[in-house]
Amino acid sequence: MKKKALGAVAAAAVAAIALSACGSGGGSSADSGKGEISYWLWDANQLPAYQQCADDFHKANPDITVKITQTGWDDYWGKITNGMASGTAPDVFTDHLSKYPDFIKTKQLVPLDDAVTNDKIDLTQYNPGLADLWVGQDGKRYGLPKDWDTVALFYNKKMASDAGITPEQMASLSWNPQDGGTYEKAIAHLTVDKNGKRGDEPGFDKNNVAVYGLGLPGSDAENAGQTQWSFLSATTGWTTTDKTPWGSHFNYDDKRLQDTIAWWASLAQKGYMPKLETTVGANAADSFGAGKAAINSNGDWMIGQYTSYKGVDVGIAPTPTGVDGKNASMTNGLADSIWAGTKKKDASIKWVEYLASSKCQDVVASKGVVFPAIKTASDKAAAAFKAKGIDVTPFTEHVKNGTTFLLPITDNAAKVSGIMKPAMDAVIAGKAPASSLTAANDQVNALFSK
Repeated sequence: MKKKALGAVAAAAVAAIALSACGSGGGSSADSGKGEISYWLWDANQLPAYQQCADDFHKANPDITVKITQTGWDDYWGKITNGMASGTAPDVFTDHLSKYPDFIKTKQLVPLDDAVTNDKIDLTQYNPGLADLWVGQDGKRYGLPKDWDTVALFYNKKMASDAGITPEQMASLSWNPQDGGTYEKAIAHLTVDKNGKRGDEPGFDKNNVAVYGLGLPGSDAENAGQTQWSFLSATTGWTTTDKTPWGSHFNYDDKRLQDTIAWWASLAQKGYMPKLETTVGANAADSFGAGKAAINSNGDWMIGQYTSYKGVDVGIAPTPTGVDGKNASMTNGLADSIWAGTKKKDASIKWVEYLASSKCQDVVASKGVVFPAIKTASDKAAAAFKAKGIDVTPFTEHVKNGTTFLLPITDNAAKVSGIMKPAMDAVIAGKAPASSLTAANDQVNALFSK
């Protein structure tokens, strides 16, 4: 997951919740197995589920108290890293595949191998491959899986109907980097200016748009285009790095990627997508909810938010088929990790094990918010969404059909983002050609040659 619901989270919410012990793990003293521990997460939509997990855990043993803090994605990682430097980081926190390699390098995480062995944690209970993602290059495990995600298109059903676009057509869009295929045609036709002219009609005023065909949350360079363009570039055969995981050579100089980004940037230039500068401080999902965009590509962790807007009938469509004739989705899996500076190692291990157990993940599944990592809990989550009248097939079929590819797991992720985000922003803003990504790519690859 994944970033990003992540943009539309509520203000930080803190709840002190009593928790019980579960299983056993190593610790330096008796005190490390009881008392208060802190747990951080970024997604407000998931907070109620984890509060219930904590309540259920409390019934078994009141010796451990967990203070849960929710902080929005934009502030979360800065507070985590600053806390590690100052000795005030949370004992346990929701971790991300793009972040944990840097934490390993600075020795900020507790390896979980002994606990997994001693407490007989069944790593085969998780969806295939998820457990392996949290094994570093040193061969040690730094997280236990909590969920997984894929990407699809959220769209306004009324807007589509008014435009004469059927659900069947939305479900069978195609794309190519030359003319955008039927994906661009749909985006153009769903765009409406303030005089009621559609984007593909004569007289359309691209400088006075009332409804954009496609919303824009930003260049999404931080997570290699996870929700915005990676599902398109992947169909060209392009990969972010030379191998996954632990790639050490980036490919932003590849013409296939640059053609994809050039096409994507052209949508803003044509008036079909907001200009980048107009999105600063805005939230794409809320703009969709306010009727300012007809389509948003986003991850399954956003289902609850997109379906919560009053007066908006939301449809979910698969990502478009691309150059290879298939559709695709980047996938990510979160885990919970333990800060190496914790003074409550035993209690933290017990909490992480509980978070990764069916007892907690079934609770998360029942809320119909995300897809938990455990296979049986994933099925229960799909049933919970169905009970709400939400068809999540466009998300789950990626896993079923094997059309997923992994979010890049590499060293130097923060530095890579620091180089690529301004470079990608410049292209999307129309201030630089897509070919300028080659120079940025050279800077990125220089990080791995030192």
